[in-house]
Amino acid sequence: MSIRHPKALHLGYSPSELASSPYARFFKTDVSPLADHVNEALLVGTQPSELFPDVNQARLLLNPGYWPIETGYGLGPDGSVQVFALTPMPRVTPAMWDWWFAWHGSEAQRYKLWHPRAHLHVVWADGRADLTHYVGRVSKVVEYVGPERLDLTIRFVSPASLGLDEHTLQQQGEVAICARGGIAGTPVETGWLIHHLRPVAGGCEMRSRFWLGGRHVQLRGTKGVMGSLLGRAAAYFNPLSASQGAELLVHCAQEMSHLATILPELYKEFGPHSR
Repeated sequence: MSIRHPKALHLGYSPSELASSPYARFFKTDVSPLADHVNEALLVGTQPSELFPDVNQARLLLNPGYWPIETGYGLGPDGSVQVFALTPMPRVTPAMWDWWFAWHGSEAQRYKLWHPRAHLHVVWADGRADLTHYVGRVSKVVEYVGPERLDLTIRFVSPASLGLDEHTLQQQGEVAICARGGIAGTPVETGWLIHHLRPVAGGCEMRSRFWLGGRHVQLRGTKGVMGSLLGRAAAYFNPLSASQGAELLVHCAQEMSHLATILPELYKEFGPHSR
């Protein structure tokens, strides 16, 4: 079972969309080559899961410095996968990304700007558009990760719910986008994600974190031991692979670096201070 969306989904902008969309001038079909540090991580391949702090240590993102691995992927013994990616973003501020996550989910044409070769469709589950917040809402997306087309749900949660002190985030000029990922049309939630943005000279950097599968799988609405057991049973029959970790790393590195090149201009034209 999948989410309801138009039957004729297509990548990119059609000729009529290019002629009429207010976002057409920002739509770039070319995606930049992967950064050297991403290519190096792909060459290294699967790394030990012990090198990837778990989601229950997310609060450590607010500390100065970097984690043992900032870009790479690993497999856990429970069938989970961890994918981390560091993306430098000249000219971009954390506030721009905070705006983007509320703004892009209202129209597929906006979502396609993010990754022209992978993003197909997006809609808010509550049916409302152009609200200025995303926390507490669910975004339904259709996208390719590698060759596989996925129908997913992204349930945005507060940074505090994952242990990140929101006062410290604000003081440091940082933003953390936090969410629970799931499979659309099912009660299965498959993992956690965080995109942590902090200012650096000339712009900001994004530290993306994905913890998927294994012990992170749970049925929505179930808690405690029963929810954990049901989730682990589901994960046991669908363990994640190293190739899926590599594909997600490539997808994340491409979409984040691609959007960063146009985000300052998008924010200027459509952001909260635009006319």
